[in-house]
Amino acid sequence: MVAARITVNGKETPISPAAAHTTVLDFLRDRGLTGTKEGCAEGECGACSVLVARPGVNKPTDWVAVNACLVPALALDGQEVVTSEGLATVDAAGVPTALHPVQEEMAVRGGSQCGYCTPGFICSMASEYYRPDRCAHTDPAADPADDTDSEHGPNGFDLHALSGNLCRCTGYRPIRDAAFAVGSPTEDDVLAQRREQSPPEPAATEYAQDGAEFLRPGTLAETVRLLRERPGAVVVAGSTDWGVEVNIRSRRADCVVAVDRLPELRELRVESGHIEIGAAQTLTEIERRLDGSVPLLADLFPQFASRLIRNSATLGGNLGTGSPIGDSPPVLLALEASLLLAGTDGEREVPLADYFTGYRQSVRRPGELIRAVRIPLPLSPVTAFHKIAKRRFDDISSVAVAFALDIEDGTVRKARIGLGGVAATPIRALTTEAALEGRAWTAETVEAAARILRAEGTPMDDHRASALYRSAMLGQSLLKLYAQTTEAVSS
Repeated sequence: MVAARITVNGKETPISPAAAHTTVLDFLRDRGLTGTKEGCAEGECGACSVLVARPGVNKPTDWVAVNACLVPALALDGQEVVTSEGLATVDAAGVPTALHPVQEEMAVRGGSQCGYCTPGFICSMASEYYRPDRCAHTDPAADPADDTDSEHGPNGFDLHALSGNLCRCTGYRPIRDAAFAVGSPTEDDVLAQRREQSPPEPAATEYAQDGAEFLRPGTLAETVRLLRERPGAVVVAGSTDWGVEVNIRSRRADCVVAVDRLPELRELRVESGHIEIGAAQTLTEIERRLDGSVPLLADLFPQFASRLIRNSATLGGNLGTGSPIGDSPPVLLALEASLLLAGTDGEREVPLADYFTGYRQSVRRPGELIRAVRIPLPLSPVTAFHKIAKRRFDDISSVAVAFALDIEDGTVRKARIGLGGVAATPIRALTTEAALEGRAWTAETVEAAARILRAEGTPMDDHRASALYRSAMLGQSLLKLYAQTTEAVSS
């Protein structure tokens, strides 16, 4: 077995003697790369972001920004990482000779004051800088301060690439100016050239330190066999949930099993009767590969945490935790999705509506793994996802509601409504669906159904919202959907 190692800024670096739970952040800082900072240890501030070479959507490799505070160092065994220190041009002796274009723009436009968040911003900006399909969409000579499109620059820079990065002192305007001023990579840019080569193959990892193990099996068959033998093992993909447990609650596991690079969990297929999405596809990969072809998922993705989180998070992980406030379950319930569960005895398909059995509990048997999510076709034409939270982006939902309706000749032929945050599990609003189906899509019908929807689930009072507020938002969401569809028809 090859010793675990990570290529950091072009130099191969052994992971040993790090503990099995050591994060990429701590691994880098222990080796003197202190540009990578810890701000929140939860994946909310972006001070820790670094670039990782991942399989690309439009090119063999994409440079993807991830939260180093959440990812176990061993999850990047055999992989390539670039930190803020590794972006600058260096001479043969390793001495920096020129700033990276992103660093240069941040410097000249006053994008840094205390500098604590700056390396993380620069890595997230660099990821967007190297996005292969980024291109200018207006006159390149246009004023970057033009607010006609406040979220996209004339250079094609998408500000949502920075949605997981926080700055407490500089103010975002100069950072935005820097993002909108960067050009395109030159032909001799080493990191741009690297996109044309395939990323490293995932390493088969067997690492043990101080009684704890980190394992990365090579195939699905090996994985389910291992999980059958080790029922207490923690399964990780993007580690956006487990990483928080490790950092904030000091959770440790005797055995962690990584499934994020399993080929059988990395497929996305569109077939005549369904779309099948591998459970280990990241949300960013799904978003870019579907390219809006599933409008309800397209509504979900921008509201799901931040780009930094979506670059690692997976549907399999969001469903596997069984959280009642996960954002994807309401959407997938409305889409009538089912899960393909793989185990040593084979594979079975379970409707998502039957998957959750209690708070963070499901029908998944010991040793079983979510292999894929299957969405039936055709899709309902009227859809919407309403997330009620205290912040517009990068927040936990108080209530999440997803709608998928078939409305023909003014009559609701089919209604599917998924709810999150109003019960111990994500649920379908079955009573409201029945109140809509077969009835005219009118204000009277919708108002009556909205009263029913307010009573669906068992909302509770907590620090995010009161039960009364949650019930009110349920009803209001249906009224909002009706207003939106009426406006669309009238226009």
